[in-house]
Amino acid sequence: MSGWVVVAGLGPGDEALVTPEVRVALEQATDIVGYIPYVARIPERDGLTLHASDNRVELDRAAHALQMAQDGKRVVVVSSGDPGVFAMASALFEALEAGPAQWRALDIRVLPGITAMLAAAARAGAPLGHDFCAINLSDNLKPWALIEKRLRLAAEADFAMAFYNPRSKSRPEGFARALDVLREACADARPVLFARAVTTPQEELRIVPLTEALPEMADMRTVVIVGSSLTRVIDTPHGPILYTPRSA
Repeated sequence: MSGWVVVAGLGPGDEALVTPEVRVALEQATDIVGYIPYVARIPERDGLTLHASDNRVELDRAAHALQMAQDGKRVVVVSSGDPGVFAMASALFEALEAGPAQWRALDIRVLPGITAMLAAAARAGAPLGHDFCAINLSDNLKPWALIEKRLRLAAEADFAMAFYNPRSKSRPEGFARALDVLREACADARPVLFARAVTTPQEELRIVPLTEALPEMADMRTVVIVGSSLTRVIDTPHGPILYTPRSA
């Protein structure tokens, strides 16, 4: 088969953070598939067709990409950040597993990108410098009871925690509940980083104690990093540095 599928991460927002191998795949593609704002980052050119779709249709999007590749197209499925972190790589393999047997013969590759969690951590210092976990706070694909269980267990294990999709217009109450769980489980004033639109002109960073963290400090463009009990803040003339010691 001449067609192929690449699932590529576009990084957190700054075009300088798109990897060279992703740029090559985009140059070779005949078709780009993805969520509307991510496809909008791809410049139009002759010979390239852009297929933008709304959120929550990941499996349809993945099946469309696989079918086009079977038809001989060179398809890049784009995600922000890294495609394997709460993004399209998993959806594509779900569609592959459930789809026709001939899709399994396709050339499929996943190209990594810089995920928002790592970009945010780098901007602030090194809050993920020791053991950490990442949790998606959206309850679209899992029940809230499971999210709360994972929050409590992560706090009990004293991980630093990175939260994706903390708060949206359709579920504004979830992050407030998450903060309540953390305040009860942690019972301290460990630092919390709110990193919004990292690496873009709209970037905003805010570090507050857990006791002062408010739900409205986050939205869907925000990654929230909660430190472990040993995460520290160093005050400097250039602003605070947030880091977790390697011996934590």
